[in-house]
Amino acid sequence: MMACAFLWSVAGLFIKILEWNPFLIAGMRSLIAFFFLLMIVRTVRLAWSWPLVGAALANAATMLLFVAANKTTTAANAIILQYLAPAFTAILGVIILKENIRREQLIALMLTPVGMALLFLDRLSAGQMFGNLLALTSACTFSLMFILTRMQKEGNPLQSFMASHAITALIALTIAAFLPIPRFTPEAVGSILILGVFQIGLAAVFFSYGIKRVSAVTANLIALIEPVFNPVWVFLLLREAPSAQAILGGSIIIGSVTAASLISGWRAKSNETL
Repeated sequence: MMACAFLWSVAGLFIKILEWNPFLIAGMRSLIAFFFLLMIVRTVRLAWSWPLVGAALANAATMLLFVAANKTTTAANAIILQYLAPAFTAILGVIILKENIRREQLIALMLTPVGMALLFLDRLSAGQMFGNLLALTSACTFSLMFILTRMQKEGNPLQSFMASHAITALIALTIAAFLPIPRFTPEAVGSILILGVFQIGLAAVFFSYGIKRVSAVTANLIALIEPVFNPVWVFLLLREAPSAQAILGGSIIIGSVTAASLISGWRAKSNETL
């Protein structure tokens, strides 16, 4: 799950290189990811089930809503509102999956919003209400994706991602067809290939492996590490040092998530020994 979060985090870096409209980026990225996952799954005949369909629709909705939210509110608002998802995942995990919330997970759930606020403190604003609502809705669909893929722990969650990218590509590219045609430079082609193959394609492979082995809320908490990597990429490539509160916020997120994951892992190992 940490490898998945790491790959997700490079999105902002390569999207900045692309001077394309967001729907073309989302559509092309998902189209490439679909064919990448098809090479791994090796069939379009999926083991259909309502969790597979639900997870595919939830993931597709998350990607499209997040793109729309970034167009109608600030990027910082879109990210921080989407990452309210762990709270929803914790509630749904108890109700649907019957997975108990551990004390360490509850503490992490309380600390990570503090870290997120500090991380984006200098970029938060009132934004636009509609865009903020889209971002909040994406948090709900993001949470559902974790729940519904976790329900496939005895199956192959990777099939859900393949289906979701087919849906996203179809919708986003249809919208992009009515927008101005961008320039296809070598840098743009390279960036979209990295986004499709690695940022969401390979990330889906890691996610599918991880979600079968950890609870939905643990997986969603680990995903919170994704936005922490963003200022790291900016520092490494643009030499823009993050602010003191951003470093503090990132430290709180990484510290609380790591501690919760280690303690939960220790609990599981102790139970196996017993």
